[in-house]
Amino acid sequence: MTIQTDKPRKKFITPWAFVPSLYFAEGMPYMIINAVSVVFYKNLGIDNAEITFWTSIINLPWVVKMFWGPAVDIYSTKRRWLLTMQFAMCLCLGALALSFQLPTSTFFSISLVILLVGAFISATYDIATDGFYMLALSEEKQAFFVGIRTLCYRLAIIFSTGFLVYFAGSLEKSTQNIPLSWSITLGLASVIFAILFVFHLFTLPQPESANRGESDTRSGIPFVTVIRSYFAQRGIFPILAFILLYRLGEAMLLKIATLFLLDEASAGGLGLSTEEYGLVYGTFGVISLISGGILGGLVIAKYGLKKCLLPMALALNLPDLFYVYMAYNKPPIELVYPLVSLEQFGYGLGFTAFTVYLMYICKGEYKTSHFAISTGLMALGLMLPGAISGTIQQSVGYPVFFIVVFLLTIPGMATIFFIPLKEERSQAD
Repeated sequence: MTIQTDKPRKKFITPWAFVPSLYFAEGMPYMIINAVSVVFYKNLGIDNAEITFWTSIINLPWVVKMFWGPAVDIYSTKRRWLLTMQFAMCLCLGALALSFQLPTSTFFSISLVILLVGAFISATYDIATDGFYMLALSEEKQAFFVGIRTLCYRLAIIFSTGFLVYFAGSLEKSTQNIPLSWSITLGLASVIFAILFVFHLFTLPQPESANRGESDTRSGIPFVTVIRSYFAQRGIFPILAFILLYRLGEAMLLKIATLFLLDEASAGGLGLSTEEYGLVYGTFGVISLISGGILGGLVIAKYGLKKCLLPMALALNLPDLFYVYMAYNKPPIELVYPLVSLEQFGYGLGFTAFTVYLMYICKGEYKTSHFAISTGLMALGLMLPGAISGTIQQSVGYPVFFIVVFLLTIPGMATIFFIPLKEERSQAD
């Protein structure tokens, strides 16, 4: 099928018409593939070790997307790439919805293949959308809309892990049919992508035709040159250790937290329903995560990264003790809400500091490519621990596992004392 995506547009199109929806469309598939999948596999009785291993492995496209990023720059236009990826994601989510009607024996493997394909589509969409954003907006408007795009991405997180999960849980309660409830839910997600595709087909400007020759002046630079310049920077070994270890504890916790909240009390979990999970973790937890991220950005802007990095790393890691407490004491849901929200708030603070440091080390001619390498390494640091987290949890049980998670936060915090980080003047000075 050939999609005609580059029809001439003569009138000016305001970024308000496309930036919010582009970044909402970026957040939805990432969360469905990485977070919502954990919920529906758990609902269908898949083993914890299998869930954590395979849903971590399908993160691979975000680890290696830097290697095919140049193809998005060189071949065709960013507009055509992102529209094609949106259309492909619509089909992918539709196929995922239908896969729930397969026999259980074949569903798991088929759905994983679909999710892996979706991950490649989503990672490619990320590259094309960020490139389109830089081409379609002036530098002033890029700066203005950066907060808008971040907000819309985070709204997609709430929509995916909150509304969609809650919706599936409500359907599950009314139909008493888990596969059907998830088929309808993911079918809804597919329809949303179809609407987004049609909407963007008629609203997106055509910046590359207006800026032909200016969009990528460095496309001919060998990738090895970029890689060499990244690994030649001062303090690269402490930097690599920091990127891979800073979120080690959180990487182990990320998927197990969902499984712990959903698991029956007899299996050591809290026994939340799908609806309750959608509210506790996918809604209130995500709102707390967003609030922590916003506050973290404001505090770093005021006091500088060097003063904030260690306190924010503590904010990221110390609340992991809440899971130790919940695993041992099985608190009522009224207490689970604030504990999960506080843990996610700390995660927002700590992750903001981490992201700012990744931008801090990306300097010079290839800073965009360097940031892509850093985020790929970051994804690797999440994928590998996540893949083994389920096996460890099943071996030692939830209480001991959460103690192990807390101990694994120490190496990442220790690397902070070795990474290159100059003192910066704060805006208050």
